[in-house]
Amino acid sequence: MNLQQPGTGSGLQQANSGQWNFGQGIRTPGSASSNITYLMPTSPSKRAKMSKDSYKPKIARTCGQRPACLVNASVTYCGNNQIYAFGGFDQYTDEVYNHVLRLELDTLQWTLVDNYGDIPGVRMGHTACLWQGSKLLVYGGENEHREYLSDLVIYDLKTSHWTQPEIRGSIPKGRARHAAAVYDDKLFVVGGLAGTETYTLDEICYLDLKTWTWSRSWSFVPRFDHSTWIWGGRIWVFGGLGPDMERTGELWSLDLKSSPAFRSVPAFGVSESTMERPGPSPRSHFGQQPQTQHVPAGSSGYAANSSSVQVRGSSLTAKPVAPGAIASTKFISGPNVPSPAQGTHFHCYSSGALLDFVTPAGTIRLSECNLSALELGAQQWQKLAEGPEIFDPSYRWHYCAVNEDGTKAWLLGCAMEPSENGAANFEEYLSDVISLDLQEFGLLGNDLTWEPGTEKPKTSVNHATSKSSSLGSNLAAMFDQSPEASGSDFIITANKEDQIEDDDVPAASSFTTMDAPQTPQFLSASARTSAPIHVHKLILQARWPHFNRMYNSQMSEFHTKKLHIQEPYTVVRAFLYYLYTDSIERHPEYCPGLAEVAGLLVMSDVYDMPELRLQCIHRLSRELDVEHAAVMWERAGTANEEWLRRRAATYCLTHWGRVVRTEGFKSLSRRSMIELMEVIDVDGRVIGGEELEVVGGFGGGKFGVGGSGSEAARRGARAQGGHVGDEMDENEVQDDEGMEIN
Repeated sequence: MNLQQPGTGSGLQQANSGQWNFGQGIRTPGSASSNITYLMPTSPSKRAKMSKDSYKPKIARTCGQRPACLVNASVTYCGNNQIYAFGGFDQYTDEVYNHVLRLELDTLQWTLVDNYGDIPGVRMGHTACLWQGSKLLVYGGENEHREYLSDLVIYDLKTSHWTQPEIRGSIPKGRARHAAAVYDDKLFVVGGLAGTETYTLDEICYLDLKTWTWSRSWSFVPRFDHSTWIWGGRIWVFGGLGPDMERTGELWSLDLKSSPAFRSVPAFGVSESTMERPGPSPRSHFGQQPQTQHVPAGSSGYAANSSSVQVRGSSLTAKPVAPGAIASTKFISGPNVPSPAQGTHFHCYSSGALLDFVTPAGTIRLSECNLSALELGAQQWQKLAEGPEIFDPSYRWHYCAVNEDGTKAWLLGCAMEPSENGAANFEEYLSDVISLDLQEFGLLGNDLTWEPGTEKPKTSVNHATSKSSSLGSNLAAMFDQSPEASGSDFIITANKEDQIEDDDVPAASSFTTMDAPQTPQFLSASARTSAPIHVHKLILQARWPHFNRMYNSQMSEFHTKKLHIQEPYTVVRAFLYYLYTDSIERHPEYCPGLAEVAGLLVMSDVYDMPELRLQCIHRLSRELDVEHAAVMWERAGTANEEWLRRRAATYCLTHWGRVVRTEGFKSLSRRSMIELMEVIDVDGRVIGGEELEVVGGFGGGKFGVGGSGSEAARRGARAQGGHVGDEMDENEVQDDEGMEIN
């Protein structure tokens, strides 16, 4: 060869025979260098992490000025690893506070913050919403006289300064224990308790944060102590209590996009609450009826430990129904539906899903606690983790906060174990924190999740709706096209689909040892490979860090423009298509189904690609089915994903009779089959026949392995869910049982 020797960093050296040696002096095959195909090694950075411990959230004790007995306070994550608590009352002394406390999550230090300006009066049952990343919008609540407030005050996190904007429009009724959310520069307020003789509000209204003008109030859903959030251009309401103090599992939503009433600036009007009572507010700071709240910025109208401007309506007036489409879904029962009547629940939103933390309480066993998620798009519950995987039964939790990305959650509470003097630590309500990494449970985070109503998905290409001019669509059109048509300049091959193990292709373990450095491996000329996949090395360099490192070292693939990846052809093709489009969504040609996604999970671990890993876990955990459960369990073990592996194993045991008859189970190695069968505890047994019918009939399939597939359980599911038709298959019955939609 008349090739010039590369630089010393290439690892390529010329031998005396005129052929080339790589790295440790391994000779290349006898064919010309242009015909050599290099075997893709694993990532050196990932090889150092061959195993991963099972994820278990840790409980930590806070220090500093810990809040004690704060009930009905607001606890808000405000960025920069900080949680702010404001207001609340002491359940033992009944004293109401207006303190501002900050918890530094890095140091677990509580601090009583000095605050200035128009310091609001004491309150409880209010809401505090983060706005513009550095301001808390505090609305409503009750003061020390149990009067309901209807004021808005703003706390600047940077300056610790309180201000009160000049408010216009129809001031809504004073209320407490309501819910609020910020969307499109509007503060939406839903429900709450109000009135001199307390009743449950069914109102929804909003404050325009650009003009500081209140809208009118509409009738929506009567709730208090509930949660509300915005997703897909709709406002959602879940949990809480209804007018008869009943705990509810209904999910309500209202479309905010279709009605001009939620897009326009509210017109000035007279307060509806004012029309209900002719006299002035008994505790108005301004001594006059507050039809329109005009408080100059920088004034000191809010004296500490006194009531704020408030409106107390004493009667109910008829209101028009909220404009826009209203939908409600009631989840009656099901294997994954959490019971609202058991345990202490905390609800929050993340990644297009409602998260329900069922935490330990005196009336619930730890085995009945769990973390569940309701996929808002599919309206389907998933159980993400069992109680023993997350919680310690000796702790009680009182508040929940989630970061803006939806990737981390914190529960604040205290230990119930006796202290040194024998008294239980009931008084330190916020002395302990448990931190949960939500990505460990298959949640992508808000920044990586497509939200309906947006112009296009944030990280994936929607093949049905994306614009043809989008960058992802243009790149997808160039994928795996001939060089003449697309200008592709690199070829990748994979194992043939029927190739389980080829002696000509070294096993992956041959170059994943942790001790010895990686040495180049080459494909034998007689090895059977898939059809070539035509790609662009520039895209691979930009999107595949391991390929970029390897290519820049100018090893053999730099010269041959060929590479072989030891994975099935469909998996490799799906992986390369992901590099072009950032999508692993179902595609009839490039990513047919879950088998390919399970293979992608392994590749994400091999090549250290965390974002691909998250997308794989998210899709696999939500599309787990009988056909792919066994394969998913095996691939999760290969990729060291213990949470997904446990979940797949539980699914396999629950549907054992059907799983063992699938092609996926039959494709497992003998060793994997034995390991899967050993997942069940030593006293477990498989039941069938009449015994299965009995267990399935009494427990709805909950207590027997395979019981959820019994005919008795299916008949019960059809009887409970009126919308479930007789023609639905077993999977549909299991997914939808107990759900009513209005």
